Amino acid sequence: MPSFIHEDDKNGRLIEKASINRKPQLPQHFVDAYLDEMDQGKNDPSSTFSRENLIFSVGELIIAGTETTTNVLRWAILFMALYPNIQGQVQKEIDLIMGPTGKPSWDDKCKMPYTEAVLHEVLRFCNIVPLGIFHATSEDAVVRGYSIPKGTTVITNLYSVHFDEKYWRNPEIFYPERFLDSSGYFAKKEALVPFSLGRRHCLGEQLARMEMFLFFTTLLQRFHLHFPHELVPDLKPRLGMTLQPQPYLICAERR
Repeated sequence: MPSFIHEDDKNGRLIEKASINRKPQLPQHFVDAYLDEMDQGKNDPSSTFSRENLIFSVGELIIAGTETTTNVLRWAILFMALYPNIQGQVQKEIDLIMGPTGKPSWDDKCKMPYTEAVLHEVLRFCNIVPLGIFHATSEDAVVRGYSIPKGTTVITNLYSVHFDEKYWRNPEIFYPERFLDSSGYFAKKEALVPFSLGRRHCLGEQLARMEMFLFFTTLLQRFHLHFPHELVPDLKPRLGMTLQPQPYLICAERR
């Protein structure tokens, strides 16, 4: 196997370490599976599986999977401190399903509709990624009377969807109950599209949802969150590729 070690190449070193115990065709993780594809396509000039693309893909996984998930959790913590009644309801559900000392599990999610509703409302209200993944038209098209030539870059405005009164009642209010039905069960909303749209939506959606749920429930299982001295931070987001909360102070007291 070719060496992936290059000077100052952190991703290359990470790949080398991850593939030490690799068994071909018995992948244990993403790197193993990618290397299997590289082996199969090594004599195919049209194959896109290469060392350079593997390093790029690993870097994308780390960057995209870290910044976005971190910002979701930062917003979630902020809103739990801002709305202690909502925080209390989440903790009540955690205590009922997981217990005060139980280990949070992804399998518990389906039993915790209110917690799931809160996380979905964070995704809607905070719009961590306001614009969707870029697409391009494969042929000339006409949309609502506008001519869209082949090859035109198309960007979905997710922010506008999440605050459209056609789909959401009082969208400017943080209200997790909008994701619950009349019986208190979680109700999926088709207008919630935080991971973009189409077949090329965010590949890390399932991983991100798992990380958000496990980190969020672990924090609220162990800590009560509030602002020091009732200092409510500025809720206006910092603009960029992602919408981040302004820096804020938080107190985490053991429950």
